[in-house]
Amino acid sequence: MLKNLAILYLSWNMLVGPIPYTLSHLTNLKYLLLAQNKINGSIPSEIGMLKNLTYLDLGSNMLVGPIPSTIGYLTNLEYLFIGQNKINGSIPSEIGMLKNLTYLDLGSNMLVGPIPSTIGYLTNLQSLHLDQNKINGFIPSEIGMLKNLTDLNLSSNMLVGPIPFIWDNLTNLEYLDLSVNYLIGSIPYHEDNLYWVKYVNLSHNFIRGEIPVAFGSVVGAHLSSLDLSYNKLTGHIPPSLIYIKEIDLSHNSLKGRIPDGFDRYHKSYTLTGNRDLCGQFKLFPPCPKSKKSIVTKIKFFAPITTFLGFLVIGGILLSRCVFKKNQFELRESKNGNIFSIWNYDGHIAYEDIIEATEDFHIRYCIGTGGYGSVYKAELPSGNVVALKKLHQREAENPVFYRSFINEVRVLTEIRHRNIMKLHGFCVHKGCRFLIYEYMERGSLFCVLRNVDEAMELDWSKRINIIKGTAHALSYMHHECIPAIVHRDISSNNILLNSKFQGFISDFGTAKLLDPDSSNQTLVIGTYGYIAPEFAYTMTVTEKCDIYSFGVVALEVLMGRHPGELLSSLSSSSSSSFQNMMLNGILDRRLPLPNRLIGQDILLVATIAFACLHTQPKSRPTMKCVSQEFLSRRKPNVIPLTTVSLMQLSKQAVYMEGSGFAYC
Repeated sequence: MLKNLAILYLSWNMLVGPIPYTLSHLTNLKYLLLAQNKINGSIPSEIGMLKNLTYLDLGSNMLVGPIPSTIGYLTNLEYLFIGQNKINGSIPSEIGMLKNLTYLDLGSNMLVGPIPSTIGYLTNLQSLHLDQNKINGFIPSEIGMLKNLTDLNLSSNMLVGPIPFIWDNLTNLEYLDLSVNYLIGSIPYHEDNLYWVKYVNLSHNFIRGEIPVAFGSVVGAHLSSLDLSYNKLTGHIPPSLIYIKEIDLSHNSLKGRIPDGFDRYHKSYTLTGNRDLCGQFKLFPPCPKSKKSIVTKIKFFAPITTFLGFLVIGGILLSRCVFKKNQFELRESKNGNIFSIWNYDGHIAYEDIIEATEDFHIRYCIGTGGYGSVYKAELPSGNVVALKKLHQREAENPVFYRSFINEVRVLTEIRHRNIMKLHGFCVHKGCRFLIYEYMERGSLFCVLRNVDEAMELDWSKRINIIKGTAHALSYMHHECIPAIVHRDISSNNILLNSKFQGFISDFGTAKLLDPDSSNQTLVIGTYGYIAPEFAYTMTVTEKCDIYSFGVVALEVLMGRHPGELLSSLSSSSSSSFQNMMLNGILDRRLPLPNRLIGQDILLVATIAFACLHTQPKSRPTMKCVSQEFLSRRKPNVIPLTTVSLMQLSKQAVYMEGSGFAYC
């Protein structure tokens, strides 16, 4: 009610609960600081009404759910900090509307998806922090449009592809951190690039090629810290690098003599993990003083080696002619529909995949997940499949490998029309991948956040996705022996085909329930979808999936994650919750449903609220939910405008033997 308020500073307290949507009434507010508290729930979409806001700090809280697209209405915003929360979803493209922004920090969250190209519209931006997330895709070249940028941190994400020449125009850049990603290619660098940069960290990637000589050769350059460790760099160490104060070139494939004076100018340096380096340094052998003996040996052995080499090559060519003929016959006999069977030769499968994806070229990559990248491949037979390939570093990690094997084990045992079909798998030369049917529409999460696709996903399609998910979970919980709990049901893990039919995917964390075991486990799942009791019991039951299903069902009806609604539901005495009507939370991008569809929506909402009960024992089983959807009985024909959420929360109780009680 403080409508003339210009500054609200509540940071560094012990505040809990969600951000009240009534803050949107403070239309004269310019500064809003709520950082360093324990605020939970999601960022209310009504925050877009604070159009005079210039400074917004929500950092270091427990916020969940996506960043609302209405953030784009805050066109006067200069400072935006939402870092160190549990925000999920993708970065909304509307972020590009904040053209006055000078500071943007979304780091240390659970963000997924690519960096939107609209980021290039923020031409006043000086600091951009997107680190410590799960952002994937390429680094957009549009970042090169941010000419005022001094600080760029994209570290600890899942970014792929080569490093673009983003710094060609970034003449004010001082701090650059792209470490701990999956970047490939060489280091793009010109003589006049990065003149003012003080700190560069490209470590823990898959960067190849030689270190550019220009890195340390610019007269008057300010570069004082360079970290290129844990890459695949080759060649010699340029002597120009000796003047950089802090340098880490460890764990690459560098070779040759370490430049003289390398230890004289550096404050700290690390070169370990490069086996072919030599010089007067500890841990490295001295370089050979003379090359005469080597030249003599070469002159003596070269003719013999050449002769033997021709003999070996001739033998190989002859044997390959015979082998290729046999191999062609073998491939042709199995290449018709190789992924419909399980016991075909793993080598043949690997060769087919290499051919279809050009050795997993980045152009075929359509997404990056928790422990691998997903590729689209069209086989010679014309079939299109999706390949989930384990990253090399994860392939060597026993935890991720167990997750990979678990997904294979679970999906080879189950068959259901609403569960993603696994066609096959391959473990070959350290390359591990799963072969799935291809889903044209991608994840339910992405479709709901794309305006055009969300409008195409009408009420009938949405109801069918919810029903299909319920039937699949019922099958897993009640028809599989032992029962299977998915543990990570979310809109990100429900994929849609061209007809918008839903399929549960990503069984890497699924657990086979052992009735003789405690079923205790580490925290697994996606924030915003995890059942509340899991925080203190750490025990996996079917009820965890049921709660997550309730969240997804509401998300489909609302068109966004119901974070704020869940917070209100846990304290249903709040006046805002008591006044909410069912039709008021439905996705406004779609027209209001007719009476017939309205009955289905009322049924889904009733079941969703029952599944979200705080007491696990009070939640219905997925078998009961599935049967409820299959039964022809529908709730009384009541206009949605007359149904309140308070009514649903009180009356959405499952009665054994009699089904659900409706409003």
